[in-house]
Amino acid sequence: MSYLKFDKTLLTNLEQSLTKETLRTNNAGAYSSSTIIDCNTRKFHGLLVVPVPELDKDNHVLLSSLDETVIQHGAEFNLGIHKYQGDNYSPRGHKYIREFHVDSEIRTIYRVGGVILQKERILVSGDNRLLICYTLLEAQSPTTLRFRPFLAFRNVNELTHQNSALNRNYEEIENGIASCLYAGYPHLNMQFSKKVNFVPEANWYNGIEYYKEQERGYEFSEDLYVPGYFEMPIKKGESVVFTAGLNPISTRSLKHLFESEKASRTPRSNFYNCLFAAVRQFYNKKDDGYYLLAGYPWFKFRARDEFIALPGATLAIGEVSMFEKMMEVGVVAVRDFIQGKPKSTKIKEVSSPDVLLWFVWAIQQYSFTTSMEKAAEKYGDVLKEIIEFIRGGKHVNLFLHTNGLVYTDGRQKPATWMNAVENGSPITPRTGYVVEINALWYNALRFVSEVSKTLNNENYADILSYQAEITRQSFVETFWNGIYLYDFVDGKYQDREVRPNMIFAVSLPFSPLEKAQQKSVLDIVTRELLTPKGLRSLSPKSPFYRPEYIGGQLERDRNYHNGPIWPWTSGAFAEAYLKIRGRSGVSFLERMMAGFESELSELCIGTLSELYDGNPPFKGHGAMSYAMTVAEILRVLMLLKGFEN
Repeated sequence: MSYLKFDKTLLTNLEQSLTKETLRTNNAGAYSSSTIIDCNTRKFHGLLVVPVPELDKDNHVLLSSLDETVIQHGAEFNLGIHKYQGDNYSPRGHKYIREFHVDSEIRTIYRVGGVILQKERILVSGDNRLLICYTLLEAQSPTTLRFRPFLAFRNVNELTHQNSALNRNYEEIENGIASCLYAGYPHLNMQFSKKVNFVPEANWYNGIEYYKEQERGYEFSEDLYVPGYFEMPIKKGESVVFTAGLNPISTRSLKHLFESEKASRTPRSNFYNCLFAAVRQFYNKKDDGYYLLAGYPWFKFRARDEFIALPGATLAIGEVSMFEKMMEVGVVAVRDFIQGKPKSTKIKEVSSPDVLLWFVWAIQQYSFTTSMEKAAEKYGDVLKEIIEFIRGGKHVNLFLHTNGLVYTDGRQKPATWMNAVENGSPITPRTGYVVEINALWYNALRFVSEVSKTLNNENYADILSYQAEITRQSFVETFWNGIYLYDFVDGKYQDREVRPNMIFAVSLPFSPLEKAQQKSVLDIVTRELLTPKGLRSLSPKSPFYRPEYIGGQLERDRNYHNGPIWPWTSGAFAEAYLKIRGRSGVSFLERMMAGFESELSELCIGTLSELYDGNPPFKGHGAMSYAMTVAEILRVLMLLKGFEN
């Protein structure tokens, strides 16, 4: 029995089934995503969504959906479903679904009278190609399958409408057709593993709606073009493979390709395997090397996200070589910035004040997994360059003061991960001495001092050690209020809001706090911020607490970091908890992980989303699959396993 399985009762209940989504990626930028009943609810959904670099840097929906129809004795049973105006769903094919499984592949089983049809979907690794295998498991009479492809050919951030610019021409290819609706796009090649009859019957399907976009305050209705339909007979026990790709393929190879791709997948048979498979979906191979995508469906390659997520996304699952490959590009991005060179990688926002310090932290995690000697040998030079860059006052927004603390201006532009803006200005303008940035700075000084000792540079190690002690004393004098840590301090202003950022001053390998202070910080974070889905971004005791991530763009941005839970902070919380509680904290954190395991069956099946409402029932929101969330939960599992061993 599948670990992630849904039955008819849930699948036929639209209120439940439409909230559950699926995602598959190809590690080259493309993805396939919909709901578990194949009714698209976002403009980002589509069976084949690919980058089109000739047009822009975004993904584009080529094949939106594929409606299957089962025909017996002249009777037609359409298995598709779309939402139209007025909460109307047609043709309501979800009523025929009996089972839905997420395993090595995504598998749906339909029952239409005496017909039982299985559908399995896979996205080919490294290739912009979708494969769908249809198997007729049971049939008492001659059966025909009909397929209607719904084409979009649009940017994921836009919607398409009926127009006269569309190119209705198509080219017949082996067991299928190739179509290109607009200039600048590649051809979409739709083929089958057996001979098929294509009937040109061009139609626009107008007014298809995406309620998730309506909830978000965006345009939510579009028209999709159907060039015609494919039709073929199928026998009991027979399997037929459909493919959609940017290049034609030999159809004789389709069944073998499907089976080999299926065999190479990680079975989603338990909590760990689901996260293992989910985190590898963020791996992205480009011409200049490997990247870690921040999340699906709309995020790009962001420096902070990559360096925070990298240890959990690679080291925690034994992928040390992938850490090194991604760091090759990361080092280039960092050196481009600190040497004032034009950006030569696809990593964005390297200039953010905390990014270089998260980069140092990621290498520190690498040293724990491999050895200090190996980390020093591979990354010692760039680590020293970073420290000297900051000590030399060369950073555009990270200024080392004589008290040993680093100052950043977050009034005009967001300086930290709490980066929502309104009219271009930060909604949470954390500025001055920021608590986690200075905790990271102290940790970086101590770590690079240790690296320098390993490289026999004792003099430089002593300099950094001396500077770290100055930073430590100032950190306590500046942030410690007797119970917990101020979130940021700017001149005489001391921000007293209880936020999760203070937990890093406890969790980091080198903490500037004494043991009693660490425990006090952990206690207030546990008491006011901890939930089954991680840490709230603001204490419910605050008058500014806004726990629900709902409404239009502005309302959601205002709430973004002022109450909702950001589960990626669970990694730091677990480290801090184990540091203070030791082995006695293991069972508590294991129960905490159970809250995340249950989430695998909620928003996006088999993975974890970006954030959750701060109050019960802790509904998931934002990116359907988020690298920092998945990676940090994997890192918690690694920490717990370390205690077990």
